[in-house]
Amino acid sequence: MEKYIIHGGHPLEGEVTISGAKNAAVAIVPAALMVDGPCIIENVPNIVDVMLQFEILQKMGVKIEQLDATTFRTENNGVNLESEETFEHMTKLRASYYFIGAELGRYGRARVAMPGGCNFGGIRPVDQHVKGFEKLNSFVRVESEGFISAIAPEGLVGNHIYFDVVTVGATMNVMLAAVFAKGQTVMENVAKEPHIVDLANFLNQMGANIKGAGTDKIVVNGVERLHGGTYSIIPDQIEAGTYMAAVAACGGDVLIKNVIPKHLECISSKLEDMGVRIDMYDDSVRVRRTGPLRHTNLKTLPYPGFPTDMQPQMAAVMCLADGSSHVTEGVWANRFRYTEEMIKMGAHINVFKETAVIDGVPDLNGTDVVAHDLRAGAAMVIAGLAAHGTTTVSQIGYVERGYEDLVGKLRGIGGEIERVED
Repeated sequence: MEKYIIHGGHPLEGEVTISGAKNAAVAIVPAALMVDGPCIIENVPNIVDVMLQFEILQKMGVKIEQLDATTFRTENNGVNLESEETFEHMTKLRASYYFIGAELGRYGRARVAMPGGCNFGGIRPVDQHVKGFEKLNSFVRVESEGFISAIAPEGLVGNHIYFDVVTVGATMNVMLAAVFAKGQTVMENVAKEPHIVDLANFLNQMGANIKGAGTDKIVVNGVERLHGGTYSIIPDQIEAGTYMAAVAACGGDVLIKNVIPKHLECISSKLEDMGVRIDMYDDSVRVRRTGPLRHTNLKTLPYPGFPTDMQPQMAAVMCLADGSSHVTEGVWANRFRYTEEMIKMGAHINVFKETAVIDGVPDLNGTDVVAHDLRAGAAMVIAGLAAHGTTTVSQIGYVERGYEDLVGKLRGIGGEIERVED
């Protein structure tokens, strides 16, 4: 069993470089199935989920070549969609369902294992995905064995789709399938996150015709094929926000490089409310905190609101702020499991349904804690870096699904953290 051992209580100083966006990469890599000819994807994050996806493509028959540390070349010369090995790999993925949109769009059929990854209580809902695929003239079945299958025997046909709720996964998945649908697909009440825009830009670079990504209405005009090309994935908004939160919790002065500052405005604004100084440049952001932290309130919302994927990390900062802070979760109702671990470290947190009330304490104390999911794990690392004494974080497999070289990057800015195996 792997663990992080953290010796906390030290300010963070120096520079850290952000990797490619996980939430964009996990949709763009399956989309390589849809491309004829060589497809070169740059700024790929070296994280477990993305590497698993490349393994899945390879087992399907896609030729994969790694050109350098962050660049991969794919070439699709015919695939096997029914490989049992691919199904086994998919059960480990949060974003396995993006293979449905890619396969259904390209081949008119798909069968994919239900999403795995982080557990927020119960099975992740896929009803809006199913609704979208069915609107495109396909038949979809959620199987009792843990699979989703879809088939379009007469081909996909464009349609008007209004999502009942704003959903990132369904927006991206249905957009993938609609690329090859005959005619025009109009998707309304869609999500606007930066990684949705990045997926649309990737597909357009390869020959798709998608307009409106980043607004609440996306229009996809079907095309016959996608050609090869080169595309660079955007920097990771949540990784950057995690390091910003770490500096806020620990104090210090860190320049965070390779970012899109506009994507960080919702996070920067909240940290500034807490007394953290933020300076934004063209492709970097400097974070400084020397004085006390002030309490604040936040509610997670779809972009451009505060991201749910940053909620636990911000809660770690709020634990050390003067006064009482309120966190309201507006996206994932069961995302507060990490609070039990923070309470072990001396935090004062009470959870009432979708709201956590955090009464700041002067210090947190190191102890043994568990990472219950990806972002909860990041929050426990931040808490450990800020705490007095030694913190041991177990179940770090969740964390490494979404953060490239977390230990190396934190050590580079003064964090005393090591990865050990029992």
